[in-house]
Amino acid sequence: MIRPVRLSPLDLLDVGLLGIRTRRMRAAFSALGIAIGIATTALVTGVPAASQAALLRELSTLGTNSLQVMAQPGTDPPRLPAESVAMVQRIGPVTVASAVANTHTLVRRNDRTDARDGSGLTVLAARLDLPQAINATVRSGRWLDPVTERFPTVVLGSVAATRLGFADLPAAGGPAPMVIIGDRWFTVVGILAATPLSPDIDRSVLVGWEAARSQLRFDGHPTVIYVQCREPAIETVRAVLPATVSPEQPGQVVVTRPSDALAAKRATEGTFSALLLGLAAVALLVGGIGVANTMVIAVWERRTEIGLRRALGAHRGQIRAQFLTESAALAALGGVAGTLVGLAATAAYAIGQGWPVVVPLPATLVGLGGAVVVGVVAGVYPSIRAARLTPTEALAST
Repeated sequence: MIRPVRLSPLDLLDVGLLGIRTRRMRAAFSALGIAIGIATTALVTGVPAASQAALLRELSTLGTNSLQVMAQPGTDPPRLPAESVAMVQRIGPVTVASAVANTHTLVRRNDRTDARDGSGLTVLAARLDLPQAINATVRSGRWLDPVTERFPTVVLGSVAATRLGFADLPAAGGPAPMVIIGDRWFTVVGILAATPLSPDIDRSVLVGWEAARSQLRFDGHPTVIYVQCREPAIETVRAVLPATVSPEQPGQVVVTRPSDALAAKRATEGTFSALLLGLAAVALLVGGIGVANTMVIAVWERRTEIGLRRALGAHRGQIRAQFLTESAALAALGGVAGTLVGLAATAAYAIGQGWPVVVPLPATLVGLGGAVVVGVVAGVYPSIRAARLTPTEALAST
């Protein structure tokens, strides 16, 4: 009994690629179908992913990882323990913790204005890391530093600067403007831009923590603590803040709830994930139908080749493997080309919109793997149909 010759994987690949090598134009058009499908997959996953990244970045600026801690209203005096900021900083997920404290003094433009008119502004003692905790930026001048925080210098919030009559600070070398707090003169060294997350800061005059102690008789107890932490842990941090700030009386501490933008951000993440999966599935289905149609036509046109191979001893399994390999190869070639085109189009569109360029690596790898799987599945029926042809049927139909 003559045993059929077994094809090695390399031989099988060579036979499977024979149709692609000999019919290059047809193979190119066949791969184009799956390429369009995979390019669509890359595009419809990449563009929403870039849009999602831009949206999430915008939502993150709305304080999705920020909390505020303050004394319970009605507490007399409404203040927190002096060591509370350092205690909050020791919480693992906390990245920044800073504080301000009300000095209960009035600020005036000069000593000729009514001593009882503070223009509706609040004089706050501020720690040096406050801008990082509230995402504040300096519009003019500079923020306090370890040197200036010890001297009678102030930084104005955006509204405070307008009410006191300061649009901008003079250029370097010019005379620095001054304001009077209580009965002492303070030099204005900076003006903050608007802080949407902390509107109270906009209406405040900020004095260095140490200068407030020495110049305004500040006792060192913060009024409000600003906290930023890792976003996934924000609920956990919020739960432990009262006992951390005031272990003896946690009920006297109020912690703001997370920004509504956090819920919107998480809902956006879930919605986009479902959308991406749906679009990718549709695109792959379209590409698979194109490969299946191509392989059915290939079997019909290559009946003579099939009959000749069967007459020379090729068994049905080898015929099936040949067409499955060709189908998978076409899908893989189309998948690679489509992925490159889709990623390039996605990058161009994202750059044009000013979005961050996001390459959804899992979706890209799934798209490539899915292309091969779809190609194999699409080639199952054509390969079975080719294997069922007997040599006489295949040769007689030519």
